[in-house]
Order: sequence, then structure tokens, then C-alpha cells
Amino acid sequence: MNKERIIFCDFDGTITVNDNIVAIMKHFKPPGWDELVDQVVGKKISIRKGVGAMFALLPTARKKEIVDYAITNAKIREGFGEFVAYCKEQNITLLITSGGIDFFIYPLLQPFSIPTDHIFCNASTFEGTTIEILWPHRCDELCSTDCGMCKTSIIRSYDQERYERIIIGDSITDFEGAKLVDTIFARSHLIDMCKQLDYPYYPFETFFDIMKQLEAEPIS
Repeated sequence: MNKERIIFCDFDGTITVNDNIVAIMKHFKPPGWDELVDQVVGKKISIRKGVGAMFALLPTARKKEIVDYAITNAKIREGFGEFVAYCKEQNITLLITSGGIDFFIYPLLQPFSIPTDHIFCNASTFEGTTIEILWPHRCDELCSTDCGMCKTSIIRSYDQERYERIIIGDSITDFEGAKLVDTIFARSHLIDMCKQLDYPYYPFETFFDIMKQLEAEPIS
């Protein structure tokens, strides 16, 4: 029996050309944000702690300014709209699995008619004096990395005997998930990780590259 294809697709730096969280921090420059990024990259603190601490540096009084910048600054990677349509045509389940935040992910994905229950990301509240990030998709009992939005937990919830699991990503948030799937589409830092661990992967620059490879048989 052929397995059903399911795709776990990152958002920041994958669907979008740039990393939206980093772009927000670089633009508004809250004191201490860059040290927090270094600590996350160096694995001195978890992704959840780092991202939560970064947004806690931003005042909710600037909500409109921050949200407007995040949405207008983002650029969708070439071919994504066609890729969404291709997945629907081929009955491929497309899940957006992102460590990004709801206030920019949902508006940016709205034109593509992706079901809300196929979008997994972090949530936010602007009720306090600073932005608070919420974590509706935390790690399961098999993950101890304190991801915040745990991609491996979501991947594990889809039986590998039934599904051909495919990941598309670019960064540190995709490292652990890439170890669990059948096929990796990688760019940027995820390529470095695949090379270090000698994992096979397909590089991509646009979603047209991914569609071309998905159409080739067989995928290994």
C-alpha cells in the first residue's frame, strides 16, 4: 500500500524569504535582543525561553506598529501559492509547522486558504505591558528540548507506517524534526545540519524546486 504524503513546512525563512522574528527585533532594536539570539543559537537557553524573552522586551503600546511592520516587511517565497495548489491537487496534506507567532503568520497565510487546523504556531497576547508569547503546542514526553512549538511532537503524531513524512525548513527549529522524516527539503542552516549528520536532503530556493522533486519518482 502506498503511503500518504504529509508535509511539515516551516514558515520563517522558508515560506517567507526572511526570518520574521529576527526582522522584527532588528527593526525595533529592544536592548538585549541580540544576546538572547546568540544564547538560543548556542543552545545556552531553549528556543521557548529565548523567543519568549525577546518579545517580552517589546511594549504592547507599540502593537499596531509591530504588527504592521511584520506583515508589510515579509516577502513570500516564489512558488508558494502554486505549491499549496499542487498539494491540494495531489491530495498531499500540507501542515504549516512554525516557531513563529500568530499575529503575523495568520494574516500572511490568509490569501492561500490553508485550513486553520493545518497551521501550528505560537500564540500571543497583548494584554499586559509587554508582548507575551503563549505556547499551545509544547513538547510531548519524547522531547526534552523545550521547543515552544514542538515540531517533533506533531511529526510523531502521524504514523510513519501510514505516512511518507516530508519536512521543508531552513533553521535550528527544524533540526530535530529532520531526524524523524523520510525526506528533507533544506536551505540555509538546515543544510549545514544535514551535512554534519550525513543526512540526504534536497536543496531548494523556490517552491517550484520542491514541486519538481515531488513529481520525480521515487523520492528517497
